[in-house]
Amino acid sequence: MSLSEQDPGRWIVEIIEKYVTEAPENSLGLPTGEKAFDSPLVGFSSGADKLFDEFKNHIGSFYFTPMELFQKTFPGIETQPSELVILSWIIPSTNRTRTEQAVQKKYPSERWARTRALGEDFNNSLRHWLIDTLTEKNIPALAPLLSPFWSRYNEGPYAPCSNWSERHAAYTAGLGTFGLCDGLITPVGKAVRVGSVIARLDVPASPRPYSDHHAYCLHFTHDTCRECIPRCPVNALSERGHDKQRCMQYTEKTMNKYIKENYGLDTYACGLCQAGVACTFGIPEAGQLVKKKES
Repeated sequence: MSLSEQDPGRWIVEIIEKYVTEAPENSLGLPTGEKAFDSPLVGFSSGADKLFDEFKNHIGSFYFTPMELFQKTFPGIETQPSELVILSWIIPSTNRTRTEQAVQKKYPSERWARTRALGEDFNNSLRHWLIDTLTEKNIPALAPLLSPFWSRYNEGPYAPCSNWSERHAAYTAGLGTFGLCDGLITPVGKAVRVGSVIARLDVPASPRPYSDHHAYCLHFTHDTCRECIPRCPVNALSERGHDKQRCMQYTEKTMNKYIKENYGLDTYACGLCQAGVACTFGIPEAGQLVKKKES
């Protein structure tokens, strides 16, 4: 069956699910043969969604809209923002990885570090594979984080940042909202990796079941929780939010040294605020904290 004879959106969901389930690259590289990720979530947003313009206005003029990045990548193809779809996915860490990470106090567990290193390698393989699969069907596609135009910036109110955010794209596609620590809280929790591909393809946008970018965080909706704050070993979290500079200094230097020496991996990771908290495994409920304290 050709792509034109079936539902393109359903087809994309199915092939991403199949790849995550079957690809040998989805591995922690352990003798046990464990996978790095469980089944993915997939969502779609339109290149004409006004949220992308809002991101650019808030983050900085350097931030790409899907249309701008597509035009830079494919200057010879005439198109309109409404003809573009952003395919976003969430790949959740396994329950074993999250449980192991939850008991850590200062440094990430080995499975967590492996998920950051080998897991992001797998995420990149998914990006490459999806682009190749779409290209074979004459569908122009690009992955922003693999693009030569992707770059980090140390300017603007959210510095350090970059000119494309996988989490913002996922938020636009209805896959999750932001928490106090800036992590994306999704239906499968906050311990996830995120990816996206922009394609010239007619796929309807997914429903966005929220109107506020903090809708799933109990700190913002109920003035409770804040379990992520004491989880941070360098006090980079407070009720005022996330100190990105302090966080990155610890994660990219101290954690990198620890992971090299203890796990033999040249990567950086922390993620203590993403496990052992109310949103580790899903969207928290208002009564969840009370039940947890009573149990």
